Amino acid sequence: MVAVKASAFDPAGFARRFDAAARDRGFRAEPLVEVAGVPLVAYTKRTPGPLPRIYVSSGIHGDEPAAPGSLLHMLEGGLFDHRATWFLCPLLNPTGYVRGTRENDAGIDLNRDYLDLRSIEVAAHVRWLRRQPSFDITFCLHEDWETQGFYLYELNPDGRPTLAEAMVAAAGLHGSIETGAVIDGRETHAPGIIRPDSDPLLRERWPEAIYLLRHHCRLGYTLETPSVAPLAQRFVTQHAAVAAALNTFFKS
Repeated sequence: MVAVKASAFDPAGFARRFDAAARDRGFRAEPLVEVAGVPLVAYTKRTPGPLPRIYVSSGIHGDEPAAPGSLLHMLEGGLFDHRATWFLCPLLNPTGYVRGTRENDAGIDLNRDYLDLRSIEVAAHVRWLRRQPSFDITFCLHEDWETQGFYLYELNPDGRPTLAEAMVAAAGLHGSIETGAVIDGRETHAPGIIRPDSDPLLRERWPEAIYLLRHHCRLGYTLETPSVAPLAQRFVTQHAAVAAALNTFFKS
């Protein structure tokens, strides 16, 4: 189990632990930039053969310790195996985690900066993304301080086979599902599932998921666990949801 506490997240310690676990499992580290003494690093594991390419990110908001902790939980649990080529970005906002704030140390919400590219972190991340091939699925891991249950956003403009229901069902085995008709100001299509009706590309400030949709992948998911749940439960919930999505995808 990952030893991370919401009140005492150590980004440098996390970065060292993630790096060791990734290298032990055959990942290649690609440093993007160093911020406040903590490197922003991407990890790739290119499995031979014409396999799916899957991207997972976390740590873009420094007050959401469950997100990078969940990704480490998945890595150490062996989720990223021979079935795909993997692209992982575990800690996109190092200074936010040092400060325990949503924004970076310049006061920028990185998850609204993927159109303007004002921040060092997002600019470096986008430069790296531009060097990568297209992805078959993307997962952006988050947590929500204002809800009581798990939910997700699905960006699927081409109507590809959805993975959303499988993720919600798996998450529900480990905690509650957010069941409101409106979550985060958006109408839900089913318990725990938001599928934006309007064109997300028309937004004035782009989150990571919108950038990925526009440039890299036509099937993307943003996963949100409730911050009120115990941290270990959030790790297991995220892990179960992503594992269910992958199992459904590979079977199809």
